[in-house]
Amino acid sequence: MARPKSSQHELKRDEILDVAAQCFADRSYPAASMNDIAAACGTSKARLYHYYESKEAILFDLLDRYTQRLLAVIAQAEAAAQRRNLDDRDALHELVRGFLEEYEHSATRHVALLHDTKFLGVAQRDLIVNRQRDVVSAVTRFLRRAYPKRVTSVNQTPVTMMLFGMINWTFTWLRPGGAMSYAAFAEEVVAMLDQGLAS
Repeated sequence: MARPKSSQHELKRDEILDVAAQCFADRSYPAASMNDIAAACGTSKARLYHYYESKEAILFDLLDRYTQRLLAVIAQAEAAAQRRNLDDRDALHELVRGFLEEYEHSATRHVALLHDTKFLGVAQRDLIVNRQRDVVSAVTRFLRRAYPKRVTSVNQTPVTMMLFGMINWTFTWLRPGGAMSYAAFAEEVVAMLDQGLAS
């Protein structure tokens, strides 16, 4: 009979994922080893294997949880728009704010999503890539509703990628506690959208 998981099991997994994401960002996924992750966690490799059977299992759990979180950000923006009776443009602006609030606290996870998905096995990689596509599709819908005269079936992909280009790489230059906060940057993106896409 399998031993029941302790109530701290998921909390410990979260801590491991935080540390692993930092290791992957610092060293790169291929260069980071289970020994590196265990040492950074202040535990043994044997103890780490109690939670995860491999480095790839850690990466998959990290990306699985993170992509679910990004989909939750979209669902929260949609719910907030309905609850507050926002128009389509304000709903998009709330989504931008939601993404940047998430990115402020998950930079290393975002690095892993952008750089390390390719290291997963085929089935796991397909799942993560399909979730990424779901995120892109949802943002495209927000954009088309917000700017129906400007965002069309012809240009919707470039416009969506332009928006992601503005926000997805903030981990490379925007620092918490720096001259500009993530919240302030979100307002700059909102202003850029409104002034650049409004007819």
